[in-house]
Amino acid sequence: MARLTPTSVRPTGHNGSSLPPHSGGGDDGRSGGDRQPDFMPNYGERLRRARLGLAVAMTPVLMLFISFTAAYLVRRGFLTFDLSGDGYVRTWLPVRLPWLWLLANTGVLILSSVSIELARRDITRQAALAPVQSIPGISLGDERHLPWLALTTFLGLAFLSGQLWIWRVLESRGFHLTTSPSSSFVYFLTGMHALHLAGGALALGFADVATLLHRPVEFRRIVVDITAWYWHCMTGLWIYILVLFTFAAQ
Repeated sequence: MARLTPTSVRPTGHNGSSLPPHSGGGDDGRSGGDRQPDFMPNYGERLRRARLGLAVAMTPVLMLFISFTAAYLVRRGFLTFDLSGDGYVRTWLPVRLPWLWLLANTGVLILSSVSIELARRDITRQAALAPVQSIPGISLGDERHLPWLALTTFLGLAFLSGQLWIWRVLESRGFHLTTSPSSSFVYFLTGMHALHLAGGALALGFADVATLLHRPVEFRRIVVDITAWYWHCMTGLWIYILVLFTFAAQ
């Protein structure tokens, strides 16, 4: 007596070819085709991590300037015993700051902060519209993008050049790095700020190169976004230094 053995039945297409097996949707009930491939970068997650890294990196920088401020104020009120007399004297020598040049240079830095914010918003808008523009047959027309990033780079370099000029003005007035503790603090605070701002200028240069090379818009968005927030911090820090000089330089 013949016996029937169970065989696996596989679905076939209209031409008799075997169809590929159906894969389950996983725990979330969706098919595997809906998932983002592992090799595709998750730019949203990278942007969040970059912002967090910037916040962590800015913490010691802010603490550094707070420490300089405390030392500046303590040294300003420090009294030295006068050997020729019978009491303590104040040895703090006020610095005649070129306020006109300082305010003009501050205006340049504020304008650069505005231009980089416009650049950040522009690249964010481009990144949001990129999926729509990738659809065949969809056109948003010719959009003109102003060179906000290049303008920020120019203004940043102009600010650094203005800072060099201000130091020369101080030297012409007889205030050098080692003239007095007050002049030393002025050079040190402004010099540290210029050094950190130069780092931001290098980041701007990297963003400019990424734009010229037509790197992916999401990648450029991360670079411009982090550079913009760093630049805003440098602008706020410069205003803080000017306020400190206003109330504690005399």
